[in-house]
Amino acid sequence: MATTVTTTPPATKRHTVVDSPYGPLTLVATDGVLSALYMTDQRHRPPQEAFGVPDPEPFGEAIRQLAAYFAGELTTFELPLCLDGTPFQRSVWAELLKIPYGETRTYGELAENLGKPGASRAVGLANGKNPVGIIVPCHRVIGASGSLTGYGGGLDRKQRLLAFESGGGGQDGVQALF
Repeated sequence: MATTVTTTPPATKRHTVVDSPYGPLTLVATDGVLSALYMTDQRHRPPQEAFGVPDPEPFGEAIRQLAAYFAGELTTFELPLCLDGTPFQRSVWAELLKIPYGETRTYGELAENLGKPGASRAVGLANGKNPVGIIVPCHRVIGASGSLTGYGGGLDRKQRLLAFESGGGGQDGVQALF
């Protein structure tokens, strides 16, 4: 019997950089679907060459929704996402999408919701590897005591995003995205 190997063609990656009230955001698409949103100096940010060639075309709707979010006009994103991670990471990221705008959850609450009450540390690690910040709202997760714990984009940004969403962000989100 002959052995056959099936290979998946390499994914086509494209990226663009847009301004935001929280600094430049690098958007990455894999085969035309948003797969990453990185802030400058973000923990777990891949090297620039992993983002593919510059091309703003795949990002029109994502840019429009981000602009509406920062203007205070959008509270729920409706975008197709291509999230590359382990099954556990993807389950955590799916749980993040359920946290309503302006609300927070603890790592322990997320672990409970996933049916893994002792996995708050694992939830935290998966949360930290979220490749699509802001849109998959990992900034809405806080420590059990209500403290702001680690955030890949930096605690200052996390605090500002939470203040913006709770209505206490001043003019932070009103700046144009472009």
